[in-house]
Amino acid sequence: MSAAPLDPVQQLAADYVLGTLSAGRRIEVEERLPKDAMLRTAVQHWESKLQPLTQLVEPVQPSPALWQRIENNLPARPRTAPAPKPGGLGHWWNSVAFWRFAAATGFAAASVMAIAPTAGLFAPARPQFMVVLVAPQGTAPGWVVQTSGQRNLKLIPVAPEPVPAQRSLQLWTKADGWTAPVSLGLVQPGQPIEIPLDKLPPIQPNQLFEITVEPYNGSPTGRPTGPIQFIGRTVQL
Repeated sequence: MSAAPLDPVQQLAADYVLGTLSAGRRIEVEERLPKDAMLRTAVQHWESKLQPLTQLVEPVQPSPALWQRIENNLPARPRTAPAPKPGGLGHWWNSVAFWRFAAATGFAAASVMAIAPTAGLFAPARPQFMVVLVAPQGTAPGWVVQTSGQRNLKLIPVAPEPVPAQRSLQLWTKADGWTAPVSLGLVQPGQPIEIPLDKLPPIQPNQLFEITVEPYNGSPTGRPTGPIQFIGRTVQL
């Protein structure tokens, strides 16, 4: 039995959180959110529901050079100012020892990347992207795409669908300005793979990724010919 379709607000919120909306439609939702309480509630619901997917993103270990830049950017404490109380916010925020300990425990991979851009501490060396691939007209994730290094991406299965006999799954991508989708190769159901992107331009925000069902050895035309099984667009982390 198939699941009942979502109402329009829930569907819009799910597509927004999953990153499957077009750039223009996404801007429309963002302009609507401040004045639409029902849509805000739906977006919060889907963010909470899909938040576990963020655990699939590999932590980033900051380099020693980054730690030095953080140390150099910590506010200088005036000589006449009283020392912060132990346990207070200023005490740990201005403590280099805290940040080094946080790195060792893995906490800094999330905390530094989240707060440093707004604090003006550093600029990321390169953008990181993630794509949640869902079935057309659906919201359940089937695969997750994430960038791995500068010229690689990983395709991670979440809940892949079975493949018909004598058929193959093929991964495609298309960025704005490209004339046609480009094949990234065949996909084995339920198996993660890492894909080099040496011959492609850098990944862009809102770049399309899709998995289609093709003949056994892949599309004979170099372009998608079968039905779309999963689809999604990049979201910058």
